[in-house]
Amino acid sequence: MTQQPESDRVIIFDTTLRDGEQSPGATLNSDEKLTIARQLARLGVDVIEAGFPYSSRGDFEAVQQIADLVGTPSGPIICGLARANEKDIKAAADALKPAAKGRIHTFISTSDIHLEYQLKKSRAEVLDIAQEMVAYAKSLMDDVEFSPMDAVRTDPQYLYEVLEAAIASGATTVNIPDTVGYTTPAEFGALIKGIVENVPNIDKAVISVHGHDDLGLAVANFLEAVKHGARQLECTINGIGERAGNASLEELVMALHVRRQYFNPFLGRPVDSTTSLTNIDTRQIYKTSRLVSSLTGMIVQPNKAIVGANAFAHESGIHQDGVLKNKLTYEIMDAQSIGLTDNSIVLGKLSGRNAFRTRLLELGIELSENDLNKAFLRFKDVADKKKEITDRDLEAIVNDETQKVPEIFVLDSVQVTCGDRAQPTATVTIRKPNGEELSDAAIGTGPVDAVYKAINRVIDVPNKLIEFSVQSVTGGIDAIGEVTIRLKYQDYTYSGYAANTDIIVASAQAYINALNRLYAAKTKLEEAALTVNS
Repeated sequence: MTQQPESDRVIIFDTTLRDGEQSPGATLNSDEKLTIARQLARLGVDVIEAGFPYSSRGDFEAVQQIADLVGTPSGPIICGLARANEKDIKAAADALKPAAKGRIHTFISTSDIHLEYQLKKSRAEVLDIAQEMVAYAKSLMDDVEFSPMDAVRTDPQYLYEVLEAAIASGATTVNIPDTVGYTTPAEFGALIKGIVENVPNIDKAVISVHGHDDLGLAVANFLEAVKHGARQLECTINGIGERAGNASLEELVMALHVRRQYFNPFLGRPVDSTTSLTNIDTRQIYKTSRLVSSLTGMIVQPNKAIVGANAFAHESGIHQDGVLKNKLTYEIMDAQSIGLTDNSIVLGKLSGRNAFRTRLLELGIELSENDLNKAFLRFKDVADKKKEITDRDLEAIVNDETQKVPEIFVLDSVQVTCGDRAQPTATVTIRKPNGEELSDAAIGTGPVDAVYKAINRVIDVPNKLIEFSVQSVTGGIDAIGEVTIRLKYQDYTYSGYAANTDIIVASAQAYINALNRLYAAKTKLEEAALTVNS
């Protein structure tokens, strides 16, 4: 199925599972990728770039699984990334076979600095490769996207030539990446305008844009590109990605939603048209943001636009007074439009599984029977400790119980003694891979430090704690606390997440989660090294 060029709406291409996963420490396993892909489908994204199939067996299988289970006829296009060579492209095509709508996204650098120092090829050679590999991809799949990497720093005349050749060879989408986050809105708008005016067959393809946020301009650059003819935006949830991240999906979508009267004329619509400019269900934005944050370990800063904890908070007395009289005085969008709600649920320790499942479905959370059972048991445990369970509490419980972390080391118990006149001391019991249970104790500068030192005495895996974050899910003394940590081992970062009404327990469990990820990855690396040496 070949995607036809769009002119009156903006296509949302989500690359959270590919470029977003390249954030240090944001590595996801295949089950976590599938969980996010399903939520992205509920969110209404048009294209999910599910991964880079040739990069690893795990990524190939993750893309294949998403293509099979999320790439339904009524679902999004499932895309796989491939360098401009036959092996990469064939791997992408094979992984995408189960999808009703698949897309191969192939790329090659075109800037002179990349040609000279990275590829060591001439412009003519790269032009030939681009044509040949796009044609090869087209022979395997109708929907082909081509990206001239580092397009922003490519000579415009050469860029026009490459794009024209790629479209002639079968590309249905041409993507213009700001690979290093260098451009400004006026420059990017002019580049897109130049492409529209100087590539003769540009009407045969959708113009897409991809950009990084190194100068904090990615979203502004994309919105300017839309004004000049770009109709696909490549973005990530929470703006995660390499270095300073990618253009943020939620910011782009809500900018187009809130300011649609401004953007309508650029898409050939009447100024006062109220029709959405994207297919996104904005009420799913907050939920998607929370899911990606918990599974990647990438905490959303409080002042983050749209989804940050302070995005709809008002501290100033003048602002509070205005909002109480009329929200429009200081709020340009309704918190409910992104899925935020203050509703509490009438569920408690006497509630049954059916009521629990029904409420989760109302929140858009679908679980397997096994995950539902795990989440329900945890819900009952929390309900014994909290008088009121909110929707956000439920989300935290579900995220904590359904994360697919390798269960190598299991935390059996943790006990802490501390006080202003006592040395913080922790005792932990951990079940090791061979089933053996070991206990140890340690003294620390605080209760969490003592717990981590005790765990390290049992699990002897070198690591460095580089980030520790505790957030309250809701207000109140009995609130669930979410703990996210990041560990460094050699050149790799591993995240851990846990939620509990007891933040010491949550801290211990988050640390065990991160250590399990680290240990599993370390074991794989050691096995791979043995295979190579043998």
